Amino acid sequence: MSIKTATLNGVATIEIARPEKKNALTAAMYQAMADALRAAQADGAVRAVLITGQPGVFTSGNDIEDFMSRPPSHGMDAPVFQFMFALADCDKPVIAAVTGAAIGIGTTMLLHCDFAYVSDEARLAMPFVGLGLVPEFASSLLLPQLMGQARAAEKLLLGDPFTGADAVEIGLANAVLPAGEVVNHARRVAERFNSLPPGAVREAKKLLRKPQAEAIRQTIQAEAELFAARLRSPEAMEAFQAFFQKRKPDFSKF
Repeated sequence: MSIKTATLNGVATIEIARPEKKNALTAAMYQAMADALRAAQADGAVRAVLITGQPGVFTSGNDIEDFMSRPPSHGMDAPVFQFMFALADCDKPVIAAVTGAAIGIGTTMLLHCDFAYVSDEARLAMPFVGLGLVPEFASSLLLPQLMGQARAAEKLLLGDPFTGADAVEIGLANAVLPAGEVVNHARRVAERFNSLPPGAVREAKKLLRKPQAEAIRQTIQAEAELFAARLRSPEAMEAFQAFFQKRKPDFSKF
């Protein structure tokens, strides 16, 4: 199984475990993560959720081959959107341990986690436009608010990669740590919620998230419509063909 789940000492862990494919996410993996988040939400013994990857890689984003053969064309019921809404709607604290590369949704999901700890080897990027696509997971709304319009344009329009230290500086992550310490540190933070009143934690999180909740939902849906249309565009076809052929895409004809 490419998604491993376990609950220990009040922490529900969701581990992306497909290192042979750099933790690239398939539809089945999105479904498994959505199910795990909903199960954690319903389990009274769970006080916090920890999302992590493998040494050297958090996730390389969508598995392009799987994505092209099973595009999210069934509205908001598609597994990727089930995952997005399950994460955005989770009322328990979610802690991310970014153990390496975090590409595409590997970066945008951090916008919906309450805490993110990144390794000093982490490299983050959102290369949507370079693939002929548009931003997703409400990143077009949240990133400009987080880092300002100019730097958000670098990240979303140019797809410029950035480091874990950059992620901390712009407010996307809490701290950068040596690679071998990230998961244990994130777990210790998650376990702190065992000694806090769970009802107060949930209500406080709702207050923190409430002003943006409806705008996030609307933006996810608006982005999804454009994303689906862009998947069928000649530009995206050229980008994906270039990816599979291991060459640089040629957009000069568009």
